[in-house]
Amino acid sequence: MSRATTRALTRPVVEAVESVETAVYTVPTESPEADGTLAWDATTLVVVRVRAGAATGLGWTYGSPAAAPVVGAHLADAVVGRSVYDVPAANEAMSRAVRNAARPGIAGHALSAVDIALWDLKARLLGLPLVQLLGAAREEVPVYGSGGFTSYDDRRQDRQLRDWTEGLGIPRVKIKIGESWGAAQARDLDRIGRARRSVGPAAELYVDANGGYTAKQAVRVAAHLDAEGVGWFEEPVSSDDLAGLAGVRAAVTCDVAAGEYGYTLPYFHHMLAAGAVDCLQADVTRCGGVTVWLRAAALAEARGLAISGHCAPHLHAHVAAAVPNLRHLEWFHDHVRVENLLFTGALDPSGGVIRPGADGTPGHGLELLPAVEEYRTA
Repeated sequence: MSRATTRALTRPVVEAVESVETAVYTVPTESPEADGTLAWDATTLVVVRVRAGAATGLGWTYGSPAAAPVVGAHLADAVVGRSVYDVPAANEAMSRAVRNAARPGIAGHALSAVDIALWDLKARLLGLPLVQLLGAAREEVPVYGSGGFTSYDDRRQDRQLRDWTEGLGIPRVKIKIGESWGAAQARDLDRIGRARRSVGPAAELYVDANGGYTAKQAVRVAAHLDAEGVGWFEEPVSSDDLAGLAGVRAAVTCDVAAGEYGYTLPYFHHMLAAGAVDCLQADVTRCGGVTVWLRAAALAEARGLAISGHCAPHLHAHVAAAVPNLRHLEWFHDHVRVENLLFTGALDPSGGVIRPGADGTPGHGLELLPAVEEYRTA
């Protein structure tokens, strides 16, 4: 009998969630950063703790600090007193609780953080790594290095790409393009060429326009992507423009990806039904947590498509390992930096893969460090 099984059999039974707490932390970036449509200088986490007996489950989301009061005002009452083992029931109760408070958007972030914390709590109570609780489909999760911000100069971009490919052996990397809503196309094309020279011919090279181009502009840019061997074109146009995405997809050679702004399961259904993507993206910190991410993966699998985890790498690690149609997970520079800075249990992406649950730590394996209080804002 394994140690994990022994822990699960001997752990005291706890029946109900007793409390839900929130905290907000804001971490400045190393330098100002930007993509095609947005600039920022800090990253904010809204952290949720759910408690049952002596056990605590931990979840978080990246986004507005306004998600924290949503937890207290709308979600806590839907969760407290419920069985710690029936997480899908709690997820449904939370969804109903915010029906008139706009389920997509900030409420979606809040709900996702609570759902993640509930799954973490359940796994800890059972003494299992989360991937074992969900059921593993793979031992290793492929990752790709993601950053290459439009605010970087040539030297900074080159150094980051080489740190991933040469330093860590990650054979897949992504840069941001679509600078200034597509107004700096010449620089975009130059940076793509420089990125290819940085990583060499063997590495997979991806680009993300964050919806900064028009549809026809995206098709014109794609001709240059083909010349540089780019295989992934993320959000060439707004992900709200499903017809535009489908049109670009039909006209280009590289794979088109989108879905990071999905807050509900119908969003993913409509995107897939429109034929808008070659690979579906979903963000566990937005879409409804672990519960809905698994359902989104199943929708993609039913159409013969893969799914990719968007950002928040350590929160995606276990759920990504639990689906058979995973393509990869985004090893996003900002979130990797924050998760290494504020948590214990960070994973090692050397060789281009991570191995969630390999050490047997229950739950998702991360704990907040005392140093986190330096960054607390609420």
